[in-house]
Amino acid sequence: MFAAIGRFTYRRRRLVAFVWLGIFVVGILVGPRVFAHLDSGNGLRGNAESVVTLQRLNQATKRGTEVTALLDGRDVHDPALRASVAAAVADLRARPDVRRVIDPVATPVPALLASDRRAMLLEVELRDDLSVSQENQASDQVTRLRRISAPRVLVGGNRAANLDFQDRAQKDLERGEMIALPFVVVLLFLIFRGVVALLVPLVVALVAIAGALLVLLGVSQLTDTSTYSVNVITMLGIGLAVDYSLLIVSRFREERAGHEAAAAIERTLATAGRTVAFSGLTVAIALSGLLVFAVPFLRSMAWGGIGVVLVAMVAAITLIPALLGLWGRRIKPARATRSDHGVFYRVSRVVQRFAWALVPLLVVGLALLAVPFAHAKLENSGVEALPRSSSVRQLFETLRDRFPGRGSDPIIVLAEINPADPQAQAFVARVRALPGVASVAPHQGVPPVVTVLDVTPDGPSQGAVATRLVSQIRGLERPVAVYVTGSAAFLGDYRDTLAEGLPLVLGVIGLATMLLLWLMTGSVVVPLKAVVMNVLSLGASFGALVWVFQEGHLSGLLGFEPTGTVDITVPVLVFVFAFGLSMDYEVFLLSRIKETWDESGDNDHAVALGLQRTGRIVTSAAALIVAVFLGFASGELLTIKEIGVGMALAIVIDATVVRTLLVPAAMKLMGRWNWWSPTSLRRLHDRLGLLRETPAAPAPAPAPAPPAEAPAPEPVHPG
Repeated sequence: MFAAIGRFTYRRRRLVAFVWLGIFVVGILVGPRVFAHLDSGNGLRGNAESVVTLQRLNQATKRGTEVTALLDGRDVHDPALRASVAAAVADLRARPDVRRVIDPVATPVPALLASDRRAMLLEVELRDDLSVSQENQASDQVTRLRRISAPRVLVGGNRAANLDFQDRAQKDLERGEMIALPFVVVLLFLIFRGVVALLVPLVVALVAIAGALLVLLGVSQLTDTSTYSVNVITMLGIGLAVDYSLLIVSRFREERAGHEAAAAIERTLATAGRTVAFSGLTVAIALSGLLVFAVPFLRSMAWGGIGVVLVAMVAAITLIPALLGLWGRRIKPARATRSDHGVFYRVSRVVQRFAWALVPLLVVGLALLAVPFAHAKLENSGVEALPRSSSVRQLFETLRDRFPGRGSDPIIVLAEINPADPQAQAFVARVRALPGVASVAPHQGVPPVVTVLDVTPDGPSQGAVATRLVSQIRGLERPVAVYVTGSAAFLGDYRDTLAEGLPLVLGVIGLATMLLLWLMTGSVVVPLKAVVMNVLSLGASFGALVWVFQEGHLSGLLGFEPTGTVDITVPVLVFVFAFGLSMDYEVFLLSRIKETWDESGDNDHAVALGLQRTGRIVTSAAALIVAVFLGFASGELLTIKEIGVGMALAIVIDATVVRTLLVPAAMKLMGRWNWWSPTSLRRLHDRLGLLRETPAAPAPAPAPAPPAEAPAPEPVHPG
């Protein structure tokens, strides 16, 4: 099949290139519209208690979007300041889209005045029936409060934070591309030593960016899409596009040494094209595990990731052959004198000699690197993920430091009972008596038919005390139905959702990956080994993630301020994405090992030769994709930085420790048992297995018939 694709794309190379050019143009022109559909919300499933409670609260209060303005730098009794505030309040109250303005001058509520009396808050509530565009216009009007006679005016709120996240995500995307692509160009030139050869991966990477934007635009029309998704999906698309291009162009150069361009493309697609298809399916299967979680944000990541993987894969097996057909004569063939006993072959032989010592040493070492993850503090990221230059973050930090009681989000408790009812008062007393409760106050603006409490916990909004209080309040004896929401409740519900879905996710990813590798190799041992080694390398990267971002090591070098936590979504995304990419390299390596095993039946030689023939490609691909990830990690959003660094660490560990050392050592110890499969499964694989194609390329000249000889021995399968 892949050889036929190679023939078709070569014959229709101009048409194929033109179609992809159209996709690129549409993606660049239309794709950026996705930024208007991104959401920095909690992303929880709709039936989570914290989400349902917030909806009930909004229905009860009929509240619109709230905007908060901080007026800082002057004494709150300054006549000029008070006069400018009074004029601004009058202008805002005259607007038809504003429902309520809390004037800190006319109504000097203590909560609106800073403890040092050098700042005040002005709170504006918009009407709840406004469209998105009307809300944006009204919010823009509030931002004009910066004209107030105060040295510093900061405007914030949920909508302002969401817009800031969207803006930073788009700027980080552009910055990541500007940093990553030049590095990719330089590395590709060093790898190929030619301008034309490096243009192919670069073109495919640009197509992948356009495809990623189009895929996410489509996903955003169907479900909530996270602010971070564009950056994560785009860096995945660029990385895979470059990886697949590197594999196919390298194989084309090998085949070009003995064949004309048409035959070389056909043979390349029959071998490397098949490997790319396996790799793409493996990565897509890993990403499909996110669909198990009942979390719209993770599902949008899954659909976006699967879509961009398929774009990169299809581009690799159609666009690259078309470009090779157009430019292939300008690409230098690989040197025919290249030895199969080079550096990677010799390293593999040394590793095999000491395999009995290396395997336990490496396994223990990777396990020790994972130890810090046992103490991980996983929380939802808030405005602290924004850089200090963000006015939204500055507002949050000022409220926390100078306005008592405003620095942490309360736990909101809603009970369907009149607050004057004695049972309601008894319930409030039980809540107030819980350990860790700093204060309990009635929630403002609620009709008296329900009881709504703001419970302020000791410590951070999402700290251990706050999350424990959520569980305790939900477990209290209650006279009527009671619901709990707030940031701590969101975190608890999110953790529960992940914990419920995680076993099934791991099962889906593991079993599907092993099935695909079995179809490729016919062995049940090799797929199991691959999954175990990936888990070891990912565990080590998780430990490093905690060491860097939670504990703050290398914060100066990486340009961030540690928050003492790791975003709860980051380990999930790093596991799924890095698992898929690690299996990507496993497929690269196993495809060559399997070729040699089928030809020789010598396990040690097959492993060493497979590593020699893929070592340079895997190492180069890892260097390229790490450059892409670190380019995106240079951005300002902390969560994107965590994802980029985490994935870069996982790839570095996988490409060096695992692929170069642990895989050859482990396969040496297992010997022929690497290729073991029960007899029934072996027969099934003979019928269903995805075997390597061997296209018949025309020979330069007819050769004399060889003398009769015994057929080559079949590989021996143990058992």
